[in-house]
Amino acid sequence: MLDDTKEYGTPNGAGPSSPDSESESPVPVQLTTAAEPVSAESSPPATNAVESASTPTALTTQGPRRPPPPPPPSDEGDDEDDEEEKGMLRMSFMEHLEELRTRIIRALMGLIVAFMVSIGFCKQLWNVVSAPAVTALKHLGINPPNLAQITPMEQFNVIYLKLPLLCSIFVGSPWVLYQVWAFISPGLYKREKKWAVPFIACTAGLFIAGGCFAYFVAFRYGLEFLLGIGRDVHVTPVVSINEYFDLFVNVTLGVGLVFEMPVIIFFLTLLRLASPRFLLRHSRYAILAITIIAAIVTPTPDVFNMMLFAVPMVLLFYVGILASYILVMKREGRRLPWTTVILIVAGVLLLMAGAIALLVYRYHFHFVPHWPFLAQPLRAATKH
Repeated sequence: MLDDTKEYGTPNGAGPSSPDSESESPVPVQLTTAAEPVSAESSPPATNAVESASTPTALTTQGPRRPPPPPPPSDEGDDEDDEEEKGMLRMSFMEHLEELRTRIIRALMGLIVAFMVSIGFCKQLWNVVSAPAVTALKHLGINPPNLAQITPMEQFNVIYLKLPLLCSIFVGSPWVLYQVWAFISPGLYKREKKWAVPFIACTAGLFIAGGCFAYFVAFRYGLEFLLGIGRDVHVTPVVSINEYFDLFVNVTLGVGLVFEMPVIIFFLTLLRLASPRFLLRHSRYAILAITIIAAIVTPTPDVFNMMLFAVPMVLLFYVGILASYILVMKREGRRLPWTTVILIVAGVLLLMAGAIALLVYRYHFHFVPHWPFLAQPLRAATKH
């Protein structure tokens, strides 16, 4: 062993050249190769130490530390939704059917009460309903201006059954609409339940206003034209009360339903099936359709009576667009530009005033105490 150590300690080529030395020369190579893994195993801790020592300096050279992440959102909005959902009534399918049956029964009970009250005023109501026919027959020179009874049961069916039923529909419409709202309100949020009064008032009010417009304007002028078509060919009108009342019901209910156009547009916007921009963009097609409908419904071929139907329908269409616009602005959290609305309304009123002034001062129309409150000059009337 000592000899090996001396030979290992001599530098390369310093020892004598002998066969033993040549055979033992690979030993240093084996020792160095065996020492390499030891140095390799001992080197990682030194490297880790260097890295751990250099880490703080790397953090300090990167600049200021990032701000902490924002706190999680609060649950106030969820709490509000939960409070609103607490007011929503959750029912099963059978409970929905029972609620629907209850509301239908209550609506029918209201209509029955209105029907029983109307029966007590059958004669007065018939005088009101038959007034347009009596006036038209008087203008046509029919004497006496009475309606005819063709079958024995016709008078009873019309005056004491159909007429109170029609009256009960108009009188009981607010109660029926309230039952409709009461059926759908359990599934609405608390903020949506505040629409009950505007919904009932607007829907019932527009329906009754449409019936009044049909009675005072549309039905009167159309009936006089229809009864006077055959005067030049020796035809005397004999009007059955059954046919007359059927025409009266069709006109009044039809116009009453047409007056619900703003409510329909509002609910289409509420369900996101339409938007004010879409309605305004296609308003020309709507006006064309309204004009065609007015030309079909109007029994007279003249433009004046057709405009009596078309103008209110167009105005109702734009009222519905205004309601839709208000709903969209409220949904987006914006306020309605009342200044622009007031200017538009003032402009429309000025145009109407200008048209009336033109008729009065240029064409010598004069005011009368009945619809349409303007009459042609006497000279033009005598020529016709």
